[in-house]
Amino acid sequence: MKNITLGMTGITVPQNGFGALPIQRVSLEEAVRILRKAYDGGMRFFDTARAYSDSEEKLGAAFGDGYVKREDIIITTKTPAKTPEDFWKDLDTSLTKLKTDYIDVYQFHLMGQCWVPGEENGMYECMQKAKEQGMIRHIGGTAHKIGIARQIAECGFYETLQYPISYLADEQEIELVHLCNEKNVGLICMKGLAGGLITNAKAAMAFVGQFDGAVPIWGIQRESELDEWLAFMEEAPVMDEEIQAFIRKEQEELKGEFCRGCGYCMPCTMDIQINNCNRMSLMLRRAPSEVWLSDHWRKEMEKIETCIECGACLPKCPYGLDIPTLLKKNLADYRTW
Repeated sequence: MKNITLGMTGITVPQNGFGALPIQRVSLEEAVRILRKAYDGGMRFFDTARAYSDSEEKLGAAFGDGYVKREDIIITTKTPAKTPEDFWKDLDTSLTKLKTDYIDVYQFHLMGQCWVPGEENGMYECMQKAKEQGMIRHIGGTAHKIGIARQIAECGFYETLQYPISYLADEQEIELVHLCNEKNVGLICMKGLAGGLITNAKAAMAFVGQFDGAVPIWGIQRESELDEWLAFMEEAPVMDEEIQAFIRKEQEELKGEFCRGCGYCMPCTMDIQINNCNRMSLMLRRAPSEVWLSDHWRKEMEKIETCIECGACLPKCPYGLDIPTLLKKNLADYRTW
C-alpha cells in the first residue's frame, strides 16, 4: 500500500482510509473494536461528521483515551452549519465527542455554495479563526455537485475537497481529480462503492490507486468488510488489463441515470424511502439479498404509489435525477420479482 500526501496539507497517510458513517449503526463496543482493528491493521485516516449521529463519539471512545498517540492518526470531520453560531457550536461538540484538542481537517458538509473570505455570513472567516486558534489544522469542503466541487478546488481557499469518486466516474469527474492535483488540493474520495452498487473491492481500490493526492474513505460497518480492505495493506491491487475490462463492463451496465443512495432528497412528503427504493432494481441484481424481497420492503416499495409528485425532492438531488419517474420504474420492475 503506497502512502499519499493530501495536497497542500502535507498530511501523508496510506491510500486506504476509514469512512466512519456506517459505524453509527453498530454498538459502541463493536465500533471501538472495528476502529482499533483498522488502526492496528495500518489505517491512519478516519473521516466522520457531526451529522453521523454518534459516529464522532465512537471515534472518541476508540482513540481518545490513549489507545494511540494523537499525532499518529488523522481525524477529519464536518459541520453542516450555515451560520457562525452553529459553526462554533458544532466545532465545540465535535472536539468534545472526539476527545481531542484539534481536528486535522475540518470540512463544510454538503456545500451548496463555495464560501470564500469577505462574504456577509462570515462562514469562511470562522474556519480561518478556528485554524488560527489551533482548533483545526486544515480547511476543507465536501460537495456532490460537480460545479461546486470545481469551485472549491479552483478558488485557492480550501486545502481539501471531498467528492464522490469511484470507477463509475464520468469524464468531468476524472477531470476534477486532475484539477485537484494541479491545484495541490487534497482529494478525499467518498462513495468509492457507489452506495453499495460496486461489489468488487479489488477493482475499486485499483481505480483510486491510479491517482496521487487522493485518499479513498471506505464506509465500514462490519469486521468482514474491514478485513477486505486491510488485506490490501500488504499488497494493494493495481490496474491491469483484466481489471480495466471489468470496469468497462461495469460502466456500460450502469451508464445513464441511477441513484447513488446518498439520501439528500429526503425526507419525503409521503414517507417514501427514496434512497433505497430508487435503486432497488440495481440492488436486486448487483447485491442480491432475500431482505430486499421481504414483507417490509414490499410495503416500502408500494408506498411509491402514494407519490403526489410534489417535487420537494427534485432540487435536493445532487445529481439532478427525475426522482418520481425513477421511482415508478423501480416499482414496476420490483413487481416482476
